Amino acid sequence: MLAAEKPDLVNGLLLLSYPLHPPKKPEQLRTAHLPSLRTPSLFVQGSRDGMGGVEEMEGALKLIPARTELVIIRGAGHELVSAKTVPDVTALVVKAFLAFVDGG
Repeated sequence: MLAAEKPDLVNGLLLLSYPLHPPKKPEQLRTAHLPSLRTPSLFVQGSRDGMGGVEEMEGALKLIPARTELVIIRGAGHELVSAKTVPDVTALVVKAFLAFVDGG
């Protein structure tokens, strides 16, 4: 929300497992500030995230007038990582964010 209020604060945002709504309460969306977001934003979301699935995230990103990108971590929930996937997910997120920032 701070970036929506102060668009010159940062050059880009990295949002990990953005909670679109509380678990099992998709009617309680947390998207009111998204149309005010003018900062390029990279979202990383697990494909099984109970606080915002892929389709929900894709819809929410359409509300944002700034450049956005969505990276999906297949099979991951809200936590994004497990003991086996930490290095892989970390490397993927760093690589995606560097490419996103450089591509802007």
